[in-house]
Amino acid sequence: MRHFGAASALIGALSFVLLTGCSAATGMGVDTPQQVPEHREQQQAASVPPDPAETPAKPPEPQAPSEQQEQPDQAAENTEAEDLVVYKGPVEHIFFHPLIAYPELAFDGDAMAKGYDDWFVTVKEFERIIQALYEHDYVLIDIHALYEEKMENGKKVIVPKELLLPRNKKPLILSIDDLNYYDYMLENGNVYRLILDDNGNVATYSKNPKGEEVISHDNEIIPLLDAFVGQHPDFSFHGAKGVIALTGYQGVLGYRTNELDSPGYESVKKQALQVIARLKETGWTFASHGYGHLDAVRVSYDRLANDTQQWKKEVEPLVGPTSVYIYPYGSRVETGSAKYNYLVKAGFPVLCSVGPAPYLKHTPDSVMMDRRHIDGISLKTQQDRLKPLFNAEEVIDSVRPR
Repeated sequence: MRHFGAASALIGALSFVLLTGCSAATGMGVDTPQQVPEHREQQQAASVPPDPAETPAKPPEPQAPSEQQEQPDQAAENTEAEDLVVYKGPVEHIFFHPLIAYPELAFDGDAMAKGYDDWFVTVKEFERIIQALYEHDYVLIDIHALYEEKMENGKKVIVPKELLLPRNKKPLILSIDDLNYYDYMLENGNVYRLILDDNGNVATYSKNPKGEEVISHDNEIIPLLDAFVGQHPDFSFHGAKGVIALTGYQGVLGYRTNELDSPGYESVKKQALQVIARLKETGWTFASHGYGHLDAVRVSYDRLANDTQQWKKEVEPLVGPTSVYIYPYGSRVETGSAKYNYLVKAGFPVLCSVGPAPYLKHTPDSVMMDRRHIDGISLKTQQDRLKPLFNAEEVIDSVRPR
C-alpha cells in the first residue's frame, strides 16, 4: 500500500468522508437490520487519519490480555457517605479530537482548513461545552462502570453492571480520538505534545504562530478538564475523567515512540511513560484506536489482525492492556463476524462506534456503544440532537469560518 504525506492523507480522508456521508447506506460499520437501531442509518464517521504503514502479511494468534487496570467497585465504594441511586436512563458518550489551540493556523484558508472546520473544536467551544454539561447535571463516569465479567456455566460472560450515581446526576463518558499529534497537526493549530510541568501535572508544549515555545494548561482537553474537575469535583464520579484513544503509527501523545530504531528512542519512551503514568493517576484511561487508523469494515481480516497486533506490540507496552477498542472512522464490524470475534478474542470486549444518539448494548461477550461526535459538523448541522447536552448556538466560536 502506498504511503501518503500527512497533508495529502488528511485531505484524501476528508474527501472520502464528505463524499460518502459515512452513512449506513455506504456499508460503513453497520450490522444487520435486526441488530441495529434505526438511528444508525444516520451514523457519521468522524476520525481523520493519515494513511498508516504496512503491517506483516500473516496475523499472529491474538492473546487475551489482562484488564488495563483494576477498577474499583464503584457501586460499593463510599456508598455510606454518598446519596447514590440506581440510574436506568441513557448513557451519553461524546468524543472530541485534539483541540484547536491556534485558530489562526487552523482556519488560514489552506487545503486543511475545511477539515479543521468540520472535525475539530476550539478551546473556547470545549470550555463552553463542559460548562453546559455540568449545568445540565451530567457527571463523568468510567466506561468500565458499565459492565462486569462473571463466570456462568464455566464460561466468562459480560453482564451489565448496576450503575449507582449521585441523585439527579446523569452519566457521561468522554473520549478523545487521535491524541497522538500527527505531523499534520503540528502545522495546523494543535499543540505538539503533552508534558509534565514542574509540579508533575499534565501540560502542553507547542509553538505559537510566531514560532515561540509555549507551555500551557489552557489549550488542550486534558489540562482543561483536569482544572475544571478540580474546581467542580462533583462533575466527576469517583475521579473519572475520560478515555484516550490512541493509534501508534506516529507514536503517542506527541512522542514518536514508533521510531524504534531512533538513537533517542529510550529517552522519548521514558518521557511518554511519565506522562501516561500521571494520566492514569488522575482518572484517565486508554483505548486502542487501531495502530494505523484502519477502517475495520473495509480492510481484510488479515490486515485488521496485523494492525491489532502491531498496536499490542508497540502501544500496549506503553499504556497497558485495555479492554476498549474505539473504531477508526466510527464504523463497526458486524456482530458475530470473524472480525468481531477476533477483536473480542484479542481482549477488546468494549467496542465503540459513532452514532447521533445514545446507544448501549450488552451481549454475552461484548459491550457495544455509540459515541456522539462533537465537532464543527455536529455544532452546525445537529443542533437539535445536541440539545440534551448543550445549546450549540451558544457554543460555536465566532472565529470559525462562516
